[in-house]
Amino acid sequence: MASKLFPALPRAGRQLTHHLPKSQCRLFSAGPQLFSESLAVHRNNPNNNPSIPFKFSEQNLKLIDEILKRYPPQYKKAAVMPLLDLGQRQFGWTSISVMNEVARLLEMPPMRVYEVATFYTMYNREPVGKYFVQICTTTPCQLGGCGSTKIVEAITEHLGITPGHTTDDGLFTFVEVECLGACVNAPMVQINDDYYEDLTPESMKTLLTALKESSTASSGKTVQVPAPGPMTGRHSCENSAKLTNLTDVPEWDPEVMMRKDGALDHPQQ
Repeated sequence: MASKLFPALPRAGRQLTHHLPKSQCRLFSAGPQLFSESLAVHRNNPNNNPSIPFKFSEQNLKLIDEILKRYPPQYKKAAVMPLLDLGQRQFGWTSISVMNEVARLLEMPPMRVYEVATFYTMYNREPVGKYFVQICTTTPCQLGGCGSTKIVEAITEHLGITPGHTTDDGLFTFVEVECLGACVNAPMVQINDDYYEDLTPESMKTLLTALKESSTASSGKTVQVPAPGPMTGRHSCENSAKLTNLTDVPEWDPEVMMRKDGALDHPQQ
């Protein structure tokens, strides 16, 4: 009714409010909260707390002495990464006790060691299985061969676990990782320190079965575990169809290919 009696009033009000300053504000994301403290935050628990003792073995102490010789004494903290790796290999994973011992040996603040251990994914801050299965699922492995998706499905079906979990017997831990640098032999998987390449679902299951049997075999029984590398008979990363180009290389005349002595000397003025 008011708009009929005073038709210009609403328009004038809109124009007036249009020029008023407005506060700039943005809403926070309404997405679900993600608890990712396992990535960078430590929480004491019965299996991982500073009261659990850890000391390097005598053999590893000798290795540490050799490692420290690579660095000037005033920069020995630069050895934090190889010492963390050595501690992980001895203890099985990088616990808070391993980090503290590395900090003590290198005379550096523990927080500096924590920063390194939480930044690099190569340091496992939770217990892992005897066989640490890291499947590459980046683009080359997704596209190469049968594709890494089928390898993930084969591992999940065979072990009964999804990525990020460990089997009940503690033998296998299965995770997805980024590129491991063996793209030409995709799909591939890293198990502990070894690369297994040119995989198929069948060869992946065969490999896992052999690893389990070798770990649980009775004394005196040997189990043949496939050798690391390509699982298709390739020696390295050569073409599986053998040599297909540069098969007819001409024989060059040495007189054409090789310069004679003094050919590049500047002529005397």
